Amino acid sequence: MRLLRTIYRSEGLKLDERMISREAVRAIVLDDRQVLMVYSPVNKDYKFPGGGIQEWESHEEALCREIREECGVILSTVGKEYGYIAEYSKPREKEYDVFRQISYYYFCKVDPLFVGQNLDSYERELGMRPEWVSIEHALRANKSVLNGEFGQVPRWTLRDTWVLEQIAKEKRVRGNGF
Repeated sequence: MRLLRTIYRSEGLKLDERMISREAVRAIVLDDRQVLMVYSPVNKDYKFPGGGIQEWESHEEALCREIREECGVILSTVGKEYGYIAEYSKPREKEYDVFRQISYYYFCKVDPLFVGQNLDSYERELGMRPEWVSIEHALRANKSVLNGEFGQVPRWTLRDTWVLEQIAKEKRVRGNGF
């Protein structure tokens, strides 16, 4: 899978030191002119559905679980790989020097029948809910968040805004078909 971007969230990281890693999957679900995103009315931002891969899960299994939990819909197809983003920051754990998160993005299709969300406690606190929105709308909202208009910026907003921008550019060049 191709590397899309590397994000360094902290200054002075030594990538050859003690590193803890987390891998995650993210679903890009396009339907004509809209994209399925997870919206937080608390943060006022949009993120791609997805999350951490459990050690026993394949990427497809993790996508299926995360889409069901966050969006309340069933994954019907995992399409082509889009790419991955590597993020580096200071870890919370004192015994490590670097935290690395790898987010793998896939084009997916879902069954639109809503079967109910199963959110983690922090997702419930953020009021996360699935929304079909235009890429342009999600970009406007996220850029307002990145500009500091609503307080603290969630860690995922920069990453997912960048991916939205790339998809918007590619849609303009290729049309709606991916």
